[in-house]
Amino acid sequence: MTNSISEAAESAVFLLTGTNTTENHPVIAAKLKQAVNKGAKLILVDPRNIEIAKFAALHLRQRPGTDVAWINGMMNVIIEEGLYERDYVEGRTEGFEKMKEVVKKYTPEFVEKISGIPAADLIEAARLYASSKPGAIYYAMGITQHTTGTDNVMSLANLAMLTGNIGVLGGGVNPLRGQNNVQGACDMGALPNVFPGYQRITDEAIRAKFTEAWKPVMPLSEKVGLTIVEMTNAAHEGKLKALYFMGENPMVSDPDTTHVREALKKAAFIVCQDIFMNETTELADVVFPAASFAEKDGTFTNTERRVQRVRKAVGPIGESRPDWKIIADIAERMGYPMQYRSANDIFEEIRKVTPSYAGISYDRIEKTGIQWPCPNEEHQGTRFLHKDKFVRGLGLFNAIEFREAAELPDDEYPLLLTTGRILYQYHTGTMSRRSEGLNFRSTGPFIEMNPRDARDYGVSDDEVVLISSRRGTVEVRAWVTDRVNRGTIFMPFHYAEAAANVLTSTFLDPIGKIPEYKVSAIKIEKKKKKATG
Repeated sequence: MTNSISEAAESAVFLLTGTNTTENHPVIAAKLKQAVNKGAKLILVDPRNIEIAKFAALHLRQRPGTDVAWINGMMNVIIEEGLYERDYVEGRTEGFEKMKEVVKKYTPEFVEKISGIPAADLIEAARLYASSKPGAIYYAMGITQHTTGTDNVMSLANLAMLTGNIGVLGGGVNPLRGQNNVQGACDMGALPNVFPGYQRITDEAIRAKFTEAWKPVMPLSEKVGLTIVEMTNAAHEGKLKALYFMGENPMVSDPDTTHVREALKKAAFIVCQDIFMNETTELADVVFPAASFAEKDGTFTNTERRVQRVRKAVGPIGESRPDWKIIADIAERMGYPMQYRSANDIFEEIRKVTPSYAGISYDRIEKTGIQWPCPNEEHQGTRFLHKDKFVRGLGLFNAIEFREAAELPDDEYPLLLTTGRILYQYHTGTMSRRSEGLNFRSTGPFIEMNPRDARDYGVSDDEVVLISSRRGTVEVRAWVTDRVNRGTIFMPFHYAEAAANVLTSTFLDPIGKIPEYKVSAIKIEKKKKKATG
């Protein structure tokens, strides 16, 4: 997030898109609701009639996969009506004219044909967002999990800069992270192209810096690695022989489950490190029992860049151990000694090699976390980014054209599937499905199906149906509801017994390499009754 969670109280308008905030980020949703109750306006752009729509001044229900179009459409209105922040654009940004030329054709009427959003509603939303200051944009994986995910994010950044809403209190572009400590994992270099602190592995000076700090037994590679789906594909092709999974369950979370299973079976060696057995550990050669969050010390970095202490409440259960100890022992047996005595030792090393963490220490975050960047121990942390200028100097507008999703409905697969989460289950269910209380509130796998589609297919509420894509078929209960538009099916991905990712495609964003979980072509069939007699 460029800004902080607490700044919701300072925002005059919120633009929420691609985030079912009340179910996926309920604490943040509570902050937004409080602000709305005190007078802030909420614009929701989401294809489903989700709970937070009750608090929205405007709810635009776009066709999934058309986000660049409607964002360009809002900018078209703002520019044509002279509602943009001219001084901000001229003084703090570059590339405006190229972007302006591209969005010229995205009139509200043109966008309506692409997205299904009525032109009048798009105009009203553009005027409300541009005229209310400050304005904050919040988004989540409904924006990123597309083959155009990077384009979607850059388009939202364009919109925020156009209205002068980056680098101000209560504004910004604020991605809501999908799981605990995703931000921290990225900060620590759990990406294929960077060292900790987003320092590029292709930079010779950066490699020299980490060579000095780590003293590796062999040269640090300048070769960019593979992302998750790329690793699966490489294993399937026989190019990747071994995989090591930590706290990851790709047999439920990754697209095209059949393909994933085939790939893992082809691998020569699989290691899983986790707190519970799951669908992926069943295929592993070795399983290391890891300690849970409550059984170890360390830090988590949350969605607003706040680095917070985690303290051991109970000792590790059974033979489980903290992740860092398992990794250090493996490294030592492979010939590279890691002489850490504690999690704090590791954090002290992090401070030395990661400039944005340099001023953060266990002592300083004993009671309250600190938001990076925090370059030295006198610095109090950064509440919001880009206050006086952008890190790159001038903010860059990107001229982005709309592109359709990789797989659209057709005669054979006439419906559009979009996947997501629900309030009472968490990710692949490895933890949450062990809770009787959560299972009671969430009775199992289902789809949401529009009443007109249900009538066309002869499907009754609560009837079990077959859903198929080009990749597989699952059996699941139908919930007939107007939460989804006609032609769109929503399905949560938590349930291995009716796994949504059996159906999803492996098409990737060419830059971010994120799979297109939010748009897949499917068909629905009634389940055939067994013959009797």
